[in-house]
Amino acid sequence: QVQLVQSGGGWVQAGGSLNLSCTASGRYWKIMTMAYYHQAPFKQRELVASIHRVVGMTRYADSVKGRFTISKDNYKNNVDLQMADLKVEDSGTYYCNVRTAEGVDIWGTGVLVTVSR
Repeated sequence: QVQLVQSGGGWVQAGGSLNLSCTASGRYWKIMTMAYYHQAPFKQRELVASIHRVVGMTRYADSVKGRFTISKDNYKNNVDLQMADLKVEDSGTYYCNVRTAEGVDIWGTGVLVTVSR
């Protein structure tokens, strides 16, 4: 099985930047895609950005294009999310997600991001 450990997050004023990091351990070679999801209070979890572990293809939600960057380090089994020009609506919990070749979704415990006006 794969285990995920998340770090980063915190509080920032609107327009500021934060970085999130997620490290996989265990059977990490089974991972096909790595992603971050955002869940605002009382709302559903939504995909923010994803990256294919092998080919590196990325995908972003329209709301974060040009502001967020997802990157990976296969040697460290790490996926980072660099968040810039943060907006109040970016506040919430960010979950790291990996999907294995068998289609199994594994989730991190989440980190809180708070963006104030």
